[in-house]
Amino acid sequence: ESSAQGTSRFVDSTLERVQVTLDNATGDRFIVTCNGRKVPMRNTGVRGRQVGAVRYKAWEQPSSLHPSVEPHNPLVFDIVDVANHRSLGGCTYYVAHPGGRNYDSFPVNAAEAEARRHARFWSIGKTQGRISIPADEQRPEQPLTLDLRWPAPR
Repeated sequence: ESSAQGTSRFVDSTLERVQVTLDNATGDRFIVTCNGRKVPMRNTGVRGRQVGAVRYKAWEQPSSLHPSVEPHNPLVFDIVDVANHRSLGGCTYYVAHPGGRNYDSFPVNAAEAEARRHARFWSIGKTQGRISIPADEQRPEQPLTLDLRWPAPR
């Protein structure tokens, strides 16, 4: 990009990644979805624990590496019972404060930083009704990450 001093290297800060952990998982009975798409999960070696990740575009920036991709805010996570096609629970994650609050300063300590993070997670917002089970979206270059920048398979 051009600047007054010459050319500058652009860094795209719009992409973020969230790690997902599912405890008490029993085989393939439950899956985790994010915005209606299946998160690839893998066993950790600890009985009943699976992990996966979601990469997403957090906000719109005037100049970004993915100008045609809309932001994926908020992220709605569901734990889906595959046998019954129902969401057992979930949460909603907002990239920024859901009420639009904009902080003027950095957090003064770890407790305030944690409170700001907790304000972005809501334990409500799961998908209601019957859910069709989404297709697997594993990619060889990112086997444990759902990348929302790519379109869902048809």
